[in-house]
Amino acid sequence: MLYLARESLVRLRDEKLAEIPNFQVALRHARELINEWVERGDAIDLAVRKKIASLKRGVVEGSAEWSILYRRYREEELRKRNRSY
Repeated sequence: MLYLARESLVRLRDEKLAEIPNFQVALRHARELINEWVERGDAIDLAVRKKIASLKRGVVEGSAEWSILYRRYREEELRKRNRSY
């Protein structure tokens, strides 16, 4: 996470897309945001996998049906949580 946060800030600064007066504070904040984003994505992934696993017909992960269901249920979870990941 640190690498991604640092590289993002460096690029924003170098391409003059943002002024970063205090790089260390910005870096800490960027890391927190990235961690939060990852945790929410993991929670959505877990909810979707549980929903698919609860189906009585036993959909096999990796199958075309599983992929379709995963996308559909993920979109439902995103709408429920009002987020776009």
